[in-house]
Amino acid sequence: MKKNTKNRVEKKNPTLWTKNFTLITISTILSAIGGEAMNLPISLLVFDYTQSTLLSSIILVCGMLPDIVLPVLIAPIIDKTKKKMWLLITDGALVLVYLAMGIWTMLFDFYYVLYVIFTLVVATISVISRLSYNAWYPDLIPVGMEQKGYAVSGTIYPVIIIAMAPITTVLYEYVSISQIFLFVAILTLISFVLESRILEGDTHSHRSITIKDYMKELKEGFIYIKKEKGIRNIYTYMSITSGAGEGVSIMTQAYYQTQPIFTVVMLGFLKSVEMIGRVIGGTLQYKKEIPVKKRYLFTKFVYGFYNVMDSILLFLPYPLMLVNRFLCGALGSTSATIREVAVQSYLSADMRARVQALFQVIFAIGGILFQLAAGILGTYLPYRAVTVLLSGVSMIAMILLIVIPKKENRIVYEATRKI
Repeated sequence: MKKNTKNRVEKKNPTLWTKNFTLITISTILSAIGGEAMNLPISLLVFDYTQSTLLSSIILVCGMLPDIVLPVLIAPIIDKTKKKMWLLITDGALVLVYLAMGIWTMLFDFYYVLYVIFTLVVATISVISRLSYNAWYPDLIPVGMEQKGYAVSGTIYPVIIIAMAPITTVLYEYVSISQIFLFVAILTLISFVLESRILEGDTHSHRSITIKDYMKELKEGFIYIKKEKGIRNIYTYMSITSGAGEGVSIMTQAYYQTQPIFTVVMLGFLKSVEMIGRVIGGTLQYKKEIPVKKRYLFTKFVYGFYNVMDSILLFLPYPLMLVNRFLCGALGSTSATIREVAVQSYLSADMRARVQALFQVIFAIGGILFQLAAGILGTYLPYRAVTVLLSGVSMIAMILLIVIPKKENRIVYEATRKI
């Protein structure tokens, strides 16, 4: 009798932390640590050796190039095959790439072209890995635990960035790049082993999609975006402001590496403070929602505030830089949540994926163009002047795309989900 009662209780109270979910969560944490341990040191190394913002920006651009076309090409294949298989293949490939780079950098001096190739290869593998992970992850969350599951995954990267940003700058100062490569290779290998122990979990059946069907759906997405001015305005602005923000990040890093009063460790703490702001902003947004009728007004305020803060960032003393980034992180996280809730409520369920896919391409193109522009401008202009220029472009875009088309945009921001 007691045993039956226990079984009934367990059925009524399912746990999120099944073996599958625990393993994928640990694997995700290890991957996030490895990614952060690698990204910033490479960026710092390239600038230290080249002293060129253009060459530094090219490295960042190479990290985004595969996102322009590859997701569209590979997604149908991943949908029709085993996601676990693709994730294991990509993690295995990354282990070999990191191991090879660790051995090479131990034996040879800095070679810029090698880092360009490395970035392209890792970015390509990462696109496939990310698509596989995102398609597989929902199947590893117990039924009824979706909100908790995504809450866990949504906090991993901000927390890892908070912890790793200063640590990676210290690693860069005191540990060789070859050791960092080998360290990340070990983390990725452990992640590979953990993923291999996950039960398949892929329970979805898939139908074949012909090229004709695919082109028809893609065309419908373009027609929809052309018709929906509010959606188009919002995402076009986001591609511009996120690209400008990436450019400001390039200038900030270059500024810190060329001014004697700053160190890369201070740069790491600057990044951590912004992530702390994002975590706090997200927590506050979870506990207290912005009223629907105030979403549009609040968003306009945040966008304007963010552009002003970016423009003055490098003119401030270090303590005020920390305050600047903290406020931008907190407000930026809140506005991002508002935007996604509004847009996803506004879009019909059968149009969300296509619209998101099309704007993902625009985001990648915007990021590439602005990063290249920042790199070129940083070669000829003072870094602080470039940040003002980029922030000014973002501010003008905000006025033209967010403020002036008030009627079209307000409809989107005030949308609520209809059940």
